[in-house]
Amino acid sequence: MKFRIEVALALACLAPPVAAQAPEPVRAGSDAAASITAPDVARRVGILADDSMMGRDTPSRGLEMTAKYVADEFRRFGLKPGAENGTWFQRYPITRRRLQPAQSRVVLKAGGTTATARLDATARHVSGDIPRQPVTGPLILVGGPVTPDAVGAMKLRDKVVLYVHDYSTTIPTNAAQVARALRVSGARAIIATSNLDSAAFSARVPKYGAERYGIELRTGSPPSVEVSESVVMPVLRAAGVTLADVRRAARPVSRDLPGSTATVELKETVIDSLDAPNTIGILEGSDPALRNEYLVFSAHMDHVGITPGLPDSINNGADDNASGTTGVIELAEAFSRPGARPRRSIIFMTVSGEEKGLWGSRWFSEHPVVPLGQLVADVNIDMIGRNWADTIVAIGKEHSDLGATLERVNAAHPELRMVAIDDRWPEERFYFRSDHYNFARKGVPAIFFFNGVHEDYHRVTDSPEKINSEKESRILRLLYYFGREIGDAPERPKWDEASRRLIVEE
Repeated sequence: MKFRIEVALALACLAPPVAAQAPEPVRAGSDAAASITAPDVARRVGILADDSMMGRDTPSRGLEMTAKYVADEFRRFGLKPGAENGTWFQRYPITRRRLQPAQSRVVLKAGGTTATARLDATARHVSGDIPRQPVTGPLILVGGPVTPDAVGAMKLRDKVVLYVHDYSTTIPTNAAQVARALRVSGARAIIATSNLDSAAFSARVPKYGAERYGIELRTGSPPSVEVSESVVMPVLRAAGVTLADVRRAARPVSRDLPGSTATVELKETVIDSLDAPNTIGILEGSDPALRNEYLVFSAHMDHVGITPGLPDSINNGADDNASGTTGVIELAEAFSRPGARPRRSIIFMTVSGEEKGLWGSRWFSEHPVVPLGQLVADVNIDMIGRNWADTIVAIGKEHSDLGATLERVNAAHPELRMVAIDDRWPEERFYFRSDHYNFARKGVPAIFFFNGVHEDYHRVTDSPEKINSEKESRILRLLYYFGREIGDAPERPKWDEASRRLIVEE
């Protein structure tokens, strides 16, 4: 791209706010939607995916430039700053840490027998928080053909779960859901036993703690570790546990082990501390009774940065996710036009750290700028500029009545020549892989607009000239009408109850 971001930022800063320009009044529907045009989409994607943004890694100078560009556009539209201390930026801390395997251990005790698994030899950290102090609790055995519902019925709170893995069989299709159910069960820690042979297990254990970036957020997710069962077998025998019987069980197993305890002690070193931004602007609703409820339009503004050693080393991320960030900006401009303001307020937010593990949206979900109970829905936009010219996938339609609302709005606007369809790739679990999930897990109905991946996904070839800006402009006009329907509806969106039980962390 020849267009340089510094020029674009300078022009954005010089432009007066929309309110000062006194534009002609517009009709609330078609005229505001018509302000979303293909040339505007192409221009903004070109700015956000320019080489000077350096791939928008989290954290990076390019990301900071992106966040400022978004904020300058929000200011120009007349939005209110939505972050702390009257600013546009919600900043969250990032730490670079290293686990100290030689100083970390898992200790099991039963009937006077003790077994210790060390994280530089016979145990490994899988997920969850690194507790500042050792975590100790009574053991409860869990295993067999476990389901998420079965875990929900078990009394695991304040106990240490000893979960019996079986690597001799195919991993169950519900393994991820079971793991999530265990994480939200209230258990103090989760210890999984591995029946891999010693050599195979040893190959999985890092001898030196790798450096890792992470948000400085204690999420309440219990530490989860895996231990070689050969090390803990003496304690299991003392507790009367036969692992082969657990693995052969026809029903889920949940069994307290009286007199048995476990301690998980994990040590890590903080090497460096940084921070990164979310950019937040708010458009206040027109109805005094509903303006304290908020619809959220979200998209992640970060990408994967630079790949050293390539002739073209900058991952521009035009589709992923300059297209979605452009969408939030375009929608903010459309809704801020005179007469287009809905009854409810709207939060327009571009988050960072999505590529690292949904960092920015996770931070927002734990530190919302308005009470979570006042958020009625999240409409998330992540990759909408490629693939089919007449179709966009709306992942999560089935989880709330947002799906029915979308279908009604879609049918009312055939002129857009755009059909929002159901998730085509349920096996990929995309619903759990973008920023809307951090709203959903907190109980906010969420839906995710996505065109699917392609051959340029996370490659330096995801460049602006490949974006179908005309298609994207039609998608965004559909999202404008969809947002109007949500923003003006007398009732807020409602969950499908089965989905709520599956997704929402109470």
